[in-house]
Order: sequence, then structure tokens, then C-alpha cells
Amino acid sequence: MNLIEDLKWRGLLKDISNEEKFLKAQKEHRAAYCGFDPTATSLHVGHLIPMTMLERFRQAGFAPIALLGGGTALIGDPSFKAQERVLLTPETVAHNAEIITKQMKKIIPDVEFMNNYQWLGNLSMVDYLREVGKDFNIAYLLAKEIIATRIQNGLSVTEFLYTTLQADDFYQLYVHQNCFVQIGGSDQWGNITSGLDYIGAKVGKKESQACGLTIPLLTKKDGKKFGKTESGAIWLDSQKTSEYEFYQFWLNQTDEDAFQFLKFFTFLDKKTVDKLEQESQQNPKAKILQKTLAKEMTLFVHGQSGLEKAEKLTNAFFQGTIDQLSPELMHLAFKSLPISSVTSDGNVWDLLLETHAAQSKREANEFLSAKAIRINGETVIDGNQKIQSFPLINDEYLLVKRGKKRYFLAKIKNLN
Repeated sequence: MNLIEDLKWRGLLKDISNEEKFLKAQKEHRAAYCGFDPTATSLHVGHLIPMTMLERFRQAGFAPIALLGGGTALIGDPSFKAQERVLLTPETVAHNAEIITKQMKKIIPDVEFMNNYQWLGNLSMVDYLREVGKDFNIAYLLAKEIIATRIQNGLSVTEFLYTTLQADDFYQLYVHQNCFVQIGGSDQWGNITSGLDYIGAKVGKKESQACGLTIPLLTKKDGKKFGKTESGAIWLDSQKTSEYEFYQFWLNQTDEDAFQFLKFFTFLDKKTVDKLEQESQQNPKAKILQKTLAKEMTLFVHGQSGLEKAEKLTNAFFQGTIDQLSPELMHLAFKSLPISSVTSDGNVWDLLLETHAAQSKREANEFLSAKAIRINGETVIDGNQKIQSFPLINDEYLLVKRGKKRYFLAKIKNLN
């Protein structure tokens, strides 16, 4: 199975400009690139498709390049956006690009990293008009769907010219890095074709070896946008989304989505994925697909140590042994629990109600009578017992356990 066939099987190929040029570029070990906008201080799970694509291309013989948009992010891509983006300061973009580059190097270290500010930052208006602008016809730009959809609502000259700058990115990499392939999401097809046409104008349409391909818009089986949860985006930065939360995100996918995501995100081959699906159908309660997906993705993003943390926390939550974790892992567990602020002058009843471990005093008494409440590992039966009688974890927390697996965290405020 060649790379194109593999991408088709995985559902990762929407459009490709020229398969013959693509296969030739692969055979000759040319470079292929994908762009990343440094608009935040971390990437999220939505960026994992292009990141894994670069790794797939590397394994298939290409020389992959991750291009940070340090120059284009100062303008903002208008592609299918309802309104113009708020401009970021040069300092913010440079800071984001530096952090994101470090983040990606840990995950895909064998990829070359570049920043288009290297050439765009030194491009004067006169140079742009002479070297880039003269090769773009206004009618051509107006016919672009990414531009046409915004004309009625308003489109600044800044965003109008964005596609020409991205086209120049492709040209610069084509000439100086032997980069013959651009990879992008389906919303980037207009920008990719701009690059193909621009390279053709520069080196000759027949002589150009450039080609591009796009990845389909990623959605879940229910049509909802991938990567969003009730608590927000799933970040690749463990300070924003802990290894445990990251692991749980994949573990909580449906069978259908887990099967699809194994193809999208992991490097498991067709034989392995098909075997896992068969095993899952034979034993659906075992969550074989989800466990494999969670393991593979956590290992890819956070490494072996991150995976071990996630698995230990998962087991502790499942077995109800959080209070037996090491201080480091307990700290990570706390980040995954609902936290309530409780004053130190109350009693156990107050604590259970404030943390929502019980919905009423009557329910609290039922839990206490059944010896279903533990506070910092100690079984509690007296609702009148004062909060101040319990030693605090890290001088500020009480960990409430209800039943075998339900945990609630209280941050104790001292009124003195």
C-alpha cells in the first residue's frame, strides 16, 4: 500500500492536485510542508492530524517541514471566517511561535521547522508588488471562494492579499528547500492552488513539479466538531490539559469514533486496526478500541512518562485509591476534580453540601450512616465533626470520597 492508498484508507485524503507529481516527489525524497499559525501558546488536538501527517510523510520517504506562520499570522487567514481576525502584536506572534516550535519538536523531533517571517519580515511593499503582486490577477483572486464568501460582509486589503503571501511561502520552499508538496486542511485548498498557480507562473506551468493535497474536515460521527468538550479545547500542553485529561478524552470516545480515530491519528496499519475492531465487536464492554487509542495518542504526545502518569491516575480513579497516590500524581488528580471553596469554620454537613457530594442534609446523613464518606482517607460518620479537625493536604485541600469512586475537592478558606 503506497502513501496515497494508505491516506485514502484512513479517510485522510480529500483533494490532490496531481497524483503523478506526488508519487514522483515521494520517490525523489523531496520535502513536503504543512503550515501552523502561532495564534495561541499551545496547539490542541485539532492540530494532531497535520502533525501526524508530517510524520507519515517522513516515514514514507519525504523530508517533512513544519512551517510556522510568524509572518502570515500577523495578518490572519480569512479562509471561511465570517469576520476579520483581530490582529496580534508582533511580540505575541513571535512568543507563540517560539513556544509552539518547542512543543512540536518534542512530539515530532525528526521534522524540520521553519518560520515564514524569515522572508516575509524583510519583504518591502515595493518588493512585494514587483515580485509577488504582479503575478496575481484581480479577477483570479475575486473568483477564490475563500475571498468571494467575504466580499459582501467586508474584506480588508490586508486579508484580501493573504492568499498571495501563502502562495509565496510555497514558492520560497519550492525554490530553496526542494519542497514540492503542500499539505493542508480542506479549507486551505484555495490557498494551496494559489501557490501552485504562482509557482507555475514563476518557473513555468509545464516545468513545475509542485502539487498539493488536503485533509477532510474532521468531525465526529454525530456531526459535532472534533476536539471540543464541555470544559473547552483539549490542549497538547500538559499545563493546560493534563496527561490524565488528555488520556480520558480519547478513552471516552464512542466505538464508532474510536475506530475512525485509530485510522486518523495513530500509525497502526490496516491489519492491526481491523483486528482491534473485530475484538471490540466480540467484547464491546472491554473498550479495546478506546484503550488502544488513548494509549497510542498519549504516548505520541506526552511520551512514556506521560502515559504512565495517565494510566496510574486512571487506575486510581477506577479503583478509588486517589488518596494513596504520590504527591505529584495527587496534584495531577486534583486538577481533574471539581473544586469548591469552603470556609474552615463549618462542619462535615457543610463540606458535603458545598462540594455537592450530597444534595441535601438528609442525603448527607444517608451517606454518613452507610459509612460511604471518607475525608482524606478517613471514614466519617458524624456530620457535626468540624472541618478544622481534619489535617489539610498541601495546607489547603480536603479530599472527599463518596462511595467507591466519586471524588470531590474542597479548597479550605481560613476566616482568621
